[in-house]
Amino acid sequence: MPGASPRPGLATWSGVLEAGDPLVAVILPPREGFGPGRAGALGLLARRYATTPGFRTLVIGGEQDGPPFPEVPFHAIRPAWWWPGNVNLRFVAAMIGTLRRARPALIEVHNRPEIALALARIFPRTPVGLLLNNDPTDMRAARSPAARTRLLRRLHPVMTASEYVRQRFMAGVDPAAGVVEVLHNCIDIAAVPPPVRRDNLILFAGRVVPDKAPDSFIQACALALPSLPGWRAEIIGADGMSATSRETDYVRRIRLQAATAGVVMTGYRDHPLVLEAMTRAAIVVVPSRWNEPFGLTALEAIACGASLIVSPRGGLPEVAGDAAVYANPDAPEEIAAAILALAADPARRAALSAAGRQRARQFDTPVAAARLAASRCAALRDRRT
Repeated sequence: MPGASPRPGLATWSGVLEAGDPLVAVILPPREGFGPGRAGALGLLARRYATTPGFRTLVIGGEQDGPPFPEVPFHAIRPAWWWPGNVNLRFVAAMIGTLRRARPALIEVHNRPEIALALARIFPRTPVGLLLNNDPTDMRAARSPAARTRLLRRLHPVMTASEYVRQRFMAGVDPAAGVVEVLHNCIDIAAVPPPVRRDNLILFAGRVVPDKAPDSFIQACALALPSLPGWRAEIIGADGMSATSRETDYVRRIRLQAATAGVVMTGYRDHPLVLEAMTRAAIVVVPSRWNEPFGLTALEAIACGASLIVSPRGGLPEVAGDAAVYANPDAPEEIAAAILALAADPARRAALSAAGRQRARQFDTPVAAARLAASRCAALRDRRT
C-alpha cells in the first residue's frame, strides 16, 4: 500500500515495493556496478529493463561504492564469508533470505549460469531465467554442451544478447533440448543528447585493454592525422568501468603511444559524458579484435549519429548492419583508409548518420522491454501449467 513501510529485512531497498504487477528479482554479478559513475553494460541494461511493462523490479547486486540509481529498487548483498565455494555460491547463500521475504514471481540472473542454477534448486517453484551478455562457453556451469543442455532444462527463459552468443550457446547442444531466445541489448533513445554541430573529431570510447584494440586505433590515427589538418583524435576510457580504474602497464604503454601519435586520452568518463562526446564526434571507431558478444558502444555511436567504423567480428555486424564501414581491427592501415575516406566525404558521413539513427530505433528500450515482457509472461504461463 502507498505509504506503508517496507517489510522486515527490506529497509535497504531504495523504494517500497507495492502490491500489483508481478515482481521480478533481477540478479546482477556480485561485482557489477549499479549507480552513477560505476555501472557497466549489465548495470545499465538492468536499469533500462526495469521499465518493462507489467512487471515490478527489484535489482539485487553486490555492495556499491556509492548510491545506486535512485529510480530502481536496489538491495546490496555481501557474499557470505562463511559459506563454502566461490564468490558466486557465497553470493547466492547471502541472498536467500532476501528472496524469501520478497517472494518474487520470477528470478532473472544476468550473466552468471552458476548463480541461476543454484537459485533454481533453492526455489524450485519460481521460474529462474538467464540473460547472457557474453560467450557462455567461458563461464562456470556452461562450458560444455552437457552443461548448457542442463541450463536449458532447468531455466526458463534463457536469452542471449545476440544471435552470435546464441550460436555459441547452442554449439554441440541438441536443438531439441530447448529454445534460446535472442534479446538484443537496448539503448534509451530518449536519453541520447540532441544533435549538435559535429566536430572534426575521431573518437574511441571503451576499455583500454588489448581486446578493444586501442593500439590499432592509435596506429590508424598516426597514419591518417597528418593528412587531415583541423581534425583531432581522442580516446575516452580506462582499464575498468569506473573513475577508480587502475593505471595498468598496458594503459601506460597506450598513453605513450597516443602522445606520440597526437591522440588525446581523457581517461574514464561517466556514461552521459560518453554519449555527449559521441554526439559531437564526426567519426567513432570501434575496432574490437575480440568477438564482441553484442557491441553496446557501437549501438550508442549510431544512436548519437556518428559515422561508425567497426570491426566485423562477433555480434557487431548485428548491431551496425549497413549503417557502418567495416575494417579489420588488426590492420591499422585499413582503419586509417576508412577514416580518410569518411573525413573527405561529408555527404557519406551524413548518410551514415541518418542510417545509424534509423537503425538504432530497432534497439530502443521500449522495443526490448516489450520482448522481455513477452518472455516473462510465457515463463509464468508455463510454470502455472
